[in-house]
Amino acid sequence: MKKSTNWPVTVIIALCSLLILFPLYMTVAIALKNPEEMARSIFSLPTGLHFENFANAIKATNFFNALGNSAKITVTAVVFILLTNSMVAYAIARNMNKRFFKTLYFYFISAMFIPFQIIMLPVVKVTTDLHMNNIPGLIILYIVYGLAFNVFVYVGYIRSIPYELEEAATVDGASTWGTFWRIIFPLLAPVNATIGILACLSTWNDFMLPLILLGNQDSYTLPLVQYVFQGQFSTDFNLAFASYLLALSPMIVIYLFAQKWIIGGLTQGSIK
Repeated sequence: MKKSTNWPVTVIIALCSLLILFPLYMTVAIALKNPEEMARSIFSLPTGLHFENFANAIKATNFFNALGNSAKITVTAVVFILLTNSMVAYAIARNMNKRFFKTLYFYFISAMFIPFQIIMLPVVKVTTDLHMNNIPGLIILYIVYGLAFNVFVYVGYIRSIPYELEEAATVDGASTWGTFWRIIFPLLAPVNATIGILACLSTWNDFMLPLILLGNQDSYTLPLVQYVFQGQFSTDFNLAFASYLLALSPMIVIYLFAQKWIIGGLTQGSIK
């Protein structure tokens, strides 16, 4: 039997797609225009491709230094998030029958409901006093701030893994440490991919935490260096949008190739 097209849903999906694609179109179009074309029409296609905007944006923002800082922070944070957060979640998931671990689990869950703006000033004060207002301090904060959500996702996934696998490893003489790294951690590949991708996107695109923490301009990340285009009375939109596009491109490429892992990791962890 031939299935009919659900046109209302199709139209809604098409409209939502346009809402997402339109800002991307505007970013690309403005980045390739010059100020004269911008003055004539902001929505029209560029009559000429002004790729010199990208070269000028790279020079104005010291792009490759900021790119290196963002890459270093993101890669280091993601690696340590996967290693440490998974161990914390494993300890909680396999000891949920104990009051301490159950309380700890709900403590992490409650932390998800605390807005960052409430703790922003205390974080600045503490990190400054501890001389952590630098790239290593920023990486540590990213590892800690992701703990609440990551533990929530990891625990749900680990509890779906049969405990008999660990019992068999124990009978074979494996320690708890060995069981985790040889049995459990390889099985966490789907959820590791999900958490890794989400952590990568949030760390790369974060503006607020580097803004309040990093004082040295040589340590600025890509979102921070976009400030160079903001003047007191005017903004160079063409160079700014070219720089935005350069900063967005790596994450857009990563997300396009890895988006299936996000959905796969979350759905697999919800089914026993």
